[in-house]
Amino acid sequence: MGKRGGVFTGKTKLKFKRQDSDLALSYRLNDYFKVFCGIKYIGYSMISLNGSGLTNKHNGYGPGLGLSATFPIIGNLFLIGNVAGIYLWGKVKVTLPWTDKDAKYKEKGVNSTLQFAYYIEPVSTVISLGGRFQYIVTEYYDNDGMEDLFIANNKTKFYGITLTATYNFNI
Repeated sequence: MGKRGGVFTGKTKLKFKRQDSDLALSYRLNDYFKVFCGIKYIGYSMISLNGSGLTNKHNGYGPGLGLSATFPIIGNLFLIGNVAGIYLWGKVKVTLPWTDKDAKYKEKGVNSTLQFAYYIEPVSTVISLGGRFQYIVTEYYDNDGMEDLFIANNKTKFYGITLTATYNFNI
């Protein structure tokens, strides 16, 4: 990997750590559908493993609004699908051997899941296993020269397998 005018060229190996948290309230529309809204936090850090000194810390939070559908399969086994729009604000800090740069950003995105879920009635808890997909568009501003690095407005995809436990209660 080389450096050209403050920009990295070539490939690098990165250690990537991600955190994602949601706090949501839902309202049941009928036996199958719910609407929900809440707060989302996404944070991640990247560290170069090839000795370049590159680090990137990215943290944001904001509201989300979505729709959930639950369909019974058999007994306490269900299929659950969710889709939500999110809008986040945050900060990013990029460190390189020759500079440190900070920027603020706004992110718009879609968060979706499809899961099989089992309801454990005695403890009012749902255990679910499935897949998740997030698509996020980031717009940097107040960027202290970030365009001189490798960061520009970008699109990010996260996806993978999820395992969750959700406690349910009525107010």
